[in-house]
Amino acid sequence: MAKHDLAFDPPIMNAAATLGFFPDAHSPMDWGQLGAFVTNPISQAPRTPARGKRYAAYPGGYLLHTGYPNPGLKYILRHYAQRWYRSSLQVIVHLLAQGPDEMARMVRQLENVEGVSGLEVGVPGEASPELVGALCQAASGELPVIVRLPFERILELAPTAIQAGAMAVSLAPLRGILPTQEGELLQGRLYGPAILPMALRTVQELVKLSLPTIGSGGVYNRDQYQAMLSAGALAVQLDGALWRGAGYSVFQ
Repeated sequence: MAKHDLAFDPPIMNAAATLGFFPDAHSPMDWGQLGAFVTNPISQAPRTPARGKRYAAYPGGYLLHTGYPNPGLKYILRHYAQRWYRSSLQVIVHLLAQGPDEMARMVRQLENVEGVSGLEVGVPGEASPELVGALCQAASGELPVIVRLPFERILELAPTAIQAGAMAVSLAPLRGILPTQEGELLQGRLYGPAILPMALRTVQELVKLSLPTIGSGGVYNRDQYQAMLSAGALAVQLDGALWRGAGYSVFQ
């Protein structure tokens, strides 16, 4: 597949950190409903789960704090590369790197892996425009690149990502803080229908700037999915909608 040649038919996929590291044929999920599969975030070295409380509910959604646990890229390639190759879906590998040099090393390991159609680059919430540009340049190569930017700062950072070679930007989950029943403050990523109005507005503003955008956030039914496309998103990533029930359908 040529660089930047990444299309989605249908224009819908899972978001990173929702469905694991490969589209499991034994899952009850109907993979034919998706136009691509995005892996859980993968780092160079293994990452352990976040400690302590990881979930808190709020009206209209919930907060998760997981730490993006994963066994590291070497393990992932050894155990899942062949499954990516056999997948009927395009596989987009989501990468977490400590910096541009590590990103470049990870990308080199993936460029010759058959079955990888593209990359999604995760960006830290506090990343500067300079770091975003450097990560994009480090990821640029044979594979098309999507950059997943912090929801709160995507309007600031997206122009840099596109100028640095990304084919599109995607919205990382909005971050927030909730008090727990124990009186502690839990930080994490926010999910749920309450996110949709902010997500639609953000996608619309990005599209007005002619920035190719993959929308996400608060999409739980087909009408909301269509609304995201009407706002100008070139595709939509689903998160919490895929965790309801057994996952037989992307919209239940």
